[in-house]
Amino acid sequence: MSLAAHNSARQTIPVAYPLDEFYARSGTPLPPLKQIDAEEVPEPYKTLLVHQNDMTSTLETFHKGVLHLRVLGRERRQDEYYREVVLHLESSEKAVEFGAIKINLDRFNAAARREILAERWPLGHILKDRAMLYSSQPKAFLQIASDRLINSVLNLSGVHLLYGRRNTLVDNRGRVLAEIVEILPPTKPNDD
Repeated sequence: MSLAAHNSARQTIPVAYPLDEFYARSGTPLPPLKQIDAEEVPEPYKTLLVHQNDMTSTLETFHKGVLHLRVLGRERRQDEYYREVVLHLESSEKAVEFGAIKINLDRFNAAARREILAERWPLGHILKDRAMLYSSQPKAFLQIASDRLINSVLNLSGVHLLYGRRNTLVDNRGRVLAEIVEILPPTKPNDD
């Protein structure tokens, strides 16, 4: 069943979009989550989430390594490309982020679209490599209780209190490039 088929039936949770669509498609309820203020985000998550940079470069700097994608699910609706992903460190395969993204492909040139659809690199990596001008505009900060899916993809067991954000990437003309939910695993300062 397509993600679109669930739009009218699912509960709308704007701060969880587009992750909520993947959960709806699988028939699984979203894990318990709530929106919190930036001041409530504890360290080191505050440093990793409360900023206007893309997460790819932020996580690559923090973990001192290059990230690549593992796609868990995808759907394309004309020029809207949705994917549910885990970002892994290239060197160790350690999972450093779980999330979902909606990318507006029509905002990218043909070469960038091909690279996005190749599903190797995170969008932030592609934007940086192609020297595209954009801004990151966090819309909400999240506190999430890990569920079976999150535990599975982040190699966790038990229930963990995790932190994340709902973010929008906008090009230099004010057009939305992507809408993203980014969730971090348990992390300690300078954790590799």
